[in-house]
Amino acid sequence: MAPLARARPPGRLLRALLLAAAVPGMLCFTELFFIKEPQDVTVTRKEPVVLDCQARGEVPIKVTWLKNGAKVPENKRTQVLSNGSLYIAEVEGRRGEPSHEGYYQCLAMNKYGAILSQKAHLLLSTISAFEVQPLPADVQEGGVARFACKISSNPPAAITWELNRTTLPVTTDRITVLPTGVLQIYDVSQRDAGNYRCVASTVTHRRKSTEASLTVTPVVEPASFHTPTIVAGPQNITTSLHQTVVLECVAMGNPRPLISWSRLDHKSIDVFNTRVLGNGNLLIAHIRLQHAGAYVCRATTPGTRNFTVAVATVTVLAPPSFVEWPESLTRPRAGTARFVCQAEGIPSPKMSWLKNGRKMHSNGRIKMYNSKLVINQIIPEDDAIYQCMAENSQGSILSRARLTVVMSEDRPSAPYNVHAETVSSSAILLAWERPLYNADKVIAYSVHYTKAEGLNNEEYQVVIGNDTTHFIIDDLEPASNYTFYIVAYMPVGASQMSDHVTQSTLEDVPLRPPEISLTSRSPTDILVSWLPIPARYRRGQVVLYRLAFRLSTESAVRVLELPGTTLDHLLEGLEPDSVYLVRVTAATRVGLGESSVWTSHRTPKATSLKAPKSPELHLEPLNCTTISVKWQQETEDLVSVQGYKLFYKEEGQQEHGPVFLETSELFYTLSGLDPRRKYHVRLLAFNNVEDGYQADQTVSTPGCVSVRDRAAPPPPPPHHLYAKANSSASIFLHWRRPAFSTAQTINYTIRCNPVGLQNASLVLYLQTSETHMLVQDLEPNTRYEFAVRLHVDQLSSPWSPVVYHSTLPEAPAGPPVGVKVMLIEDHTALVSWKPPEGPETVVRRYTILYTSRKAWTAGEWQVLHREGAITMALLENLVAGDVYTVKIAASNEVGEGPFSNSVELAVLPKEASVANQRPKRLDSADAKVYSGYYHLDQKSMTGITVGVGIALACILICALILICRSKARKSSASKTTQNGTQPSPCPSASLASGNEGGKNVDGDAENEEPLMSNSFIDAKGGTDLIINSYGPITKNKSKKKWLFFQDANKMKVEQPQRRFTQAVCFYQPGTTVLIGGEDSPVSPAQAPSFPGSFDVIPDTEHSANSEGSRETGDSGRFSHESGDEIHLSSAVSTSPLPSSSSSGSDSAGNPMVNRGDGPTVATEGEQTSCPTVHPASTTLHQEGNN
Repeated sequence: MAPLARARPPGRLLRALLLAAAVPGMLCFTELFFIKEPQDVTVTRKEPVVLDCQARGEVPIKVTWLKNGAKVPENKRTQVLSNGSLYIAEVEGRRGEPSHEGYYQCLAMNKYGAILSQKAHLLLSTISAFEVQPLPADVQEGGVARFACKISSNPPAAITWELNRTTLPVTTDRITVLPTGVLQIYDVSQRDAGNYRCVASTVTHRRKSTEASLTVTPVVEPASFHTPTIVAGPQNITTSLHQTVVLECVAMGNPRPLISWSRLDHKSIDVFNTRVLGNGNLLIAHIRLQHAGAYVCRATTPGTRNFTVAVATVTVLAPPSFVEWPESLTRPRAGTARFVCQAEGIPSPKMSWLKNGRKMHSNGRIKMYNSKLVINQIIPEDDAIYQCMAENSQGSILSRARLTVVMSEDRPSAPYNVHAETVSSSAILLAWERPLYNADKVIAYSVHYTKAEGLNNEEYQVVIGNDTTHFIIDDLEPASNYTFYIVAYMPVGASQMSDHVTQSTLEDVPLRPPEISLTSRSPTDILVSWLPIPARYRRGQVVLYRLAFRLSTESAVRVLELPGTTLDHLLEGLEPDSVYLVRVTAATRVGLGESSVWTSHRTPKATSLKAPKSPELHLEPLNCTTISVKWQQETEDLVSVQGYKLFYKEEGQQEHGPVFLETSELFYTLSGLDPRRKYHVRLLAFNNVEDGYQADQTVSTPGCVSVRDRAAPPPPPPHHLYAKANSSASIFLHWRRPAFSTAQTINYTIRCNPVGLQNASLVLYLQTSETHMLVQDLEPNTRYEFAVRLHVDQLSSPWSPVVYHSTLPEAPAGPPVGVKVMLIEDHTALVSWKPPEGPETVVRRYTILYTSRKAWTAGEWQVLHREGAITMALLENLVAGDVYTVKIAASNEVGEGPFSNSVELAVLPKEASVANQRPKRLDSADAKVYSGYYHLDQKSMTGITVGVGIALACILICALILICRSKARKSSASKTTQNGTQPSPCPSASLASGNEGGKNVDGDAENEEPLMSNSFIDAKGGTDLIINSYGPITKNKSKKKWLFFQDANKMKVEQPQRRFTQAVCFYQPGTTVLIGGEDSPVSPAQAPSFPGSFDVIPDTEHSANSEGSRETGDSGRFSHESGDEIHLSSAVSTSPLPSSSSSGSDSAGNPMVNRGDGPTVATEGEQTSCPTVHPASTTLHQEGNN
């Protein structure tokens, strides 16, 4: 890709011409530059191509061409035109010829120097086979169908789709074809069924994919509510400037979700270059750097807060562009020239320098520091054109500047007869003679020296006075070769360099001991191996190694001396399961150096013959705080090895570990270490029986290079560190590289730890070469702190400012518990619940779904949302006679948890009985649905069982009493008739009807019938026996009617032969008495009118039980069927009626009034004596319902 055009620094040529006129001895020149440079081009085979190159400057100008850095030979098909362009008549015209593909550059040269053009990439038009083929799909009507294909080609191929070999339109209301090769079909119908294939076309090629069938199945039943799901989310994309990018997003759900886009960094989306393609795909045209970032696709259920998201990162690559250009310079001989050049781009460009079109390398005089070129002790040969080249994967760009060297006629001649003598391992004596010409004008001498071996060696300079001709350089390294030269200075300039002389320093004892490694091959041996000492610490040739070892329990040391070429030794005949201490010392011809620290190693047990052998361990410092640990296990042990254990410690400190590693892991990085420290690492493999043989090794971390160690300052830290929670266990970090350029690879270290961490060993250090990283395996809902530093060329920057960020909480793993629904009004219900179980669960919102059975069959749900702190909601506008289903789910910013079990609520019609209208609560935790019924819990079943048992006991007691009293009734029947006018000790009982409003019911004269105030129904036995003052009254069993609704005359006719016996009354004040028969209970709305005012007697026992069940009774909940309620139709008052309120009628319908002068007289004029009999319980059950 051709780089963007940049404006040249104005006035450069004018400044150079003015400077040339002002400086004596400088020649005028015309600047050499390009007016046309070659560009990237793609051609087909056997076609001609022209690569442009036109240069301007002082003639003559010669143009030559380079391909991949080598000169392009001219022949019949490859020629350089008169204007400098390259003409290729036939690109790869014949088989077997070299390919014309590659990177081309033109080199323009005149007498002042040469310049090199940017690189142009020549490519042949090609197309590959399909990397992704469309796959068959089976989609329901109304759903979404998606096909994909992928192919690589140059230039990029145009993608079209065919249905049954007929081309589809690119974009319609339902069909979208993305440039990436994806076909999307919404609202699929039967006419969309068929065979689809992808067609890729370029100018010279056309490929067709295999066919994939689309099967459309009809919808059998209405779709239920379904939360949105992203079935094809956006993918991470890396693109170049000015390209077009499409981020795909296909979502499904019921109802159909809405798709929206946003940026993760909350920046606004560029509306001028961005539009939505199809039904939710984001298209970014003419992409620029500001379009880079993370984009979020959000699918939302309409009218709700139910949503799901998918994130993709767009990375925009940019070719290099200059931030600072080098300027042309004019310097005298022996002076110093500094060129500065800075460029930016993505990825970061690699910087290099060219001299007259040839790449430069650092040497003693010429140094390249990041983006700077420094030339010391300028000589006439340095007069040239210099170019700064910035290059990355997107292209290259060059900027030029010229160095003009000014020559002086009065300069002195160079010092001569330079010679050097070695003084010690770190000092060399240098001596010379004064210049032969203008020696009296010399004011100072400059001594220059550098290492003779290696590249990019630093050149050092020492300036001394003109009164001496010898000098001792005493900061040299032992056993090293150095090159020296001397320059004489006078006021008008410097002399030429003297002849170079090379001299070596003497050897010295090694500065560091070797790093040793210990392993065992059997229980009685230790293999001691060590690495050669680096040359800078060896300080000479190693001629001897001294190996010392001893048992940890003994003080006697055994010593072995080994040749300097030996790097390992096997110690045999040792004791099994014993700890040995080993150390090694290296020696040069001068003497022994520093010994290594005692390294411990335990020999294996004698019984450990099947234990895994020790792995082959290798340690390497990556930087001043990081060590790379690598190992290799023997092949025969790989089957039995189940993992590895790693231990490490700093010398003299406590050991850390073990760190358990998988069998497949053969690499580990120890981070967060201290610089200039010695660390001991041991590693062993283990199986399911025992630990294997361990390997021990020591390594030293280097020092972090500071300003005192190098002339170049440390790099600045990364800036603009940005953190964003990606999930409950990961956080995405992004930072920017500081503004400096370097050809070296840059690595970054990320420091991560929870806020307030006390244990420094738990700090996490991560390595990367990118400017972003996804930190994973974090704790949910935890606040972390992050910092980043960079490493380049053994230089480490300070830590960046700390950034704090918290991970997201985990999505609720379970549903809300204890879901209860209770009808509180005719059309309103209250639903309550408890948060999901789990101490770490964070709930931001609850979603309540409810629907009637009719709506449920149509797949329609009503949705309510409540904040996370609220655990109840009202369900309003419910329809009487319907059964509603309710379920609840909890959610937070991460996602939505599962829904609870469905709970049903029956909303009964208004005409239902009072008991049926009582609020019915259902508990999702205690009631599970089986065949449409709710099973009661254990506590409710226990209460029902106890109640039934008590009722049966009462029935049995009453039956026994009736049997026992039957003889008494028969014997006293005549006696009772004769003495019928005796006063009755029973107070008159008033009947009451429990109506809905709880008010007294006044009887109408029309509907009144004679009712004996002394008569009552004995309900304790569960029978319909009616007893008056004459005894039991036998009913006609063929007719099941309430006595209250029978006419008095009719009753006499139906009972002409009534036998009266001595009545036994079980009524006592405070006892609940039920009037009723075997028929269904009469609802309060149908309660008959009785003569007289009847006090309402509340069912105190049942009410107490209901309230207790509602609050504390049983398990605090109840669940029952609609027919399980106990209905109280009427009751007898527990207190006598006052004379003013007791009224009735005789058999003829004439009213009779109780004057209050005695108890009410029965119909037949007989009175009943009531012995005091107390029942065991007043628990009532309606016969036939349980």
